[in-house]
Amino acid sequence: MSKMSFLPDATLAPLRRDGLDPIADLSRTRAKEPISKIWLPFGINAWLVTGYDETKAVLGKTKGFSSDFTNLAERNIGVAPQQNPGGLGFSDPPTHTRLRRLLTPEFTMRRLSRLTPRIHSIVEERLDEMAAAEGPVDLVETFALPIPALVICELLGVPYEDRDDFQRHSTARFDLFGGANASLGAMSDSLSYLHGIVQKQRETPGDGLLGMLVKEHGDEVDDQELAGLADGVLTGGLETTASMLALGTLVLLQAPEYFAAIRDHDDVVDPFVEELLRYLTVVQVAFPRFAREDMEIAGTRISAGDLVLCSLSGANRDEKLGPDMERVDPHRQAPSHLAFGYGIHRCIGAELAKMELRAAYPALIRRFPEMRLAVPAEKLSFRKLSIVYGVDELPVLLR
Repeated sequence: MSKMSFLPDATLAPLRRDGLDPIADLSRTRAKEPISKIWLPFGINAWLVTGYDETKAVLGKTKGFSSDFTNLAERNIGVAPQQNPGGLGFSDPPTHTRLRRLLTPEFTMRRLSRLTPRIHSIVEERLDEMAAAEGPVDLVETFALPIPALVICELLGVPYEDRDDFQRHSTARFDLFGGANASLGAMSDSLSYLHGIVQKQRETPGDGLLGMLVKEHGDEVDDQELAGLADGVLTGGLETTASMLALGTLVLLQAPEYFAAIRDHDDVVDPFVEELLRYLTVVQVAFPRFAREDMEIAGTRISAGDLVLCSLSGANRDEKLGPDMERVDPHRQAPSHLAFGYGIHRCIGAELAKMELRAAYPALIRRFPEMRLAVPAEKLSFRKLSIVYGVDELPVLLR
């Protein structure tokens, strides 16, 4: 698992893009076989799901599939049990049910609303810093990354000076160009770092999410589980939202009519955010599922032990959702997209991410109505093999 590039193109297709779009092979595969066989090493029988209905069927079949990390560790593929990052993504009920129950109260709209003033304040602080810069600025570094990093610091209740560490630990794990072991190593580093934060919260619980969990559920959750939950919040809400902010801005800069609509009309912001989430689908694949039993989905026979990968970016472009789904359309009657997943593993921080996007896009455009790319779009560097898709830098001129 030290390198991924030796895998065939069909296996890597859900991690590759052509600019903002999934590669054409993905849509051809979906049209021909929405559930198709792919090759993986170590004798693993694997399937790629690219159809919308088929993806919902897999992600919604909780008892039929397992997401537990031990499925990877037990298959002799160079992954050790101690590399388990914990958290919600790699766990099954009843563990998943218990941990999600602890987190859910903090992610209701009522509880999240307390963050609204701080989110707007963070956005304005970043805009002020950008306005003071001379010449081109990198929107990723100055805007897209700091906003979710600072929001998560606020949510978890950790010092703002930890922002750079948060960003570093979040980004490295999603890049598979150096191999799966490098990504798992980044997870280990992140968990070690977060263990230190958890220990401080045990000693002196703060007012954030970690402090709340310690004060209200300290006897129900150990340090490893707390670190895993914090890691899930960090990785689920930082790199993903940062990528959406950068790539969404790129969409707006390349479409003057959409840029003007967001600048001038508050009522188009919410539906446009939903359409951007569908169109960009920055989390390209869902957590791997392993079949617990023999089953049939959409006419495809899946055997117990098979690994199933769901392409969220492929499913969200499925023509079953409506016409011309390969194009972004802010006036579209937004379908029920899968950008945050589906079923019991749907991202618990989805509403928080939407709050940040709804605040950031219009504020950015209204502060800098003359903003434009500082380099030709074809010169931008995108991630080559990454679970979370993104652009490395986004140089813009503000005036």
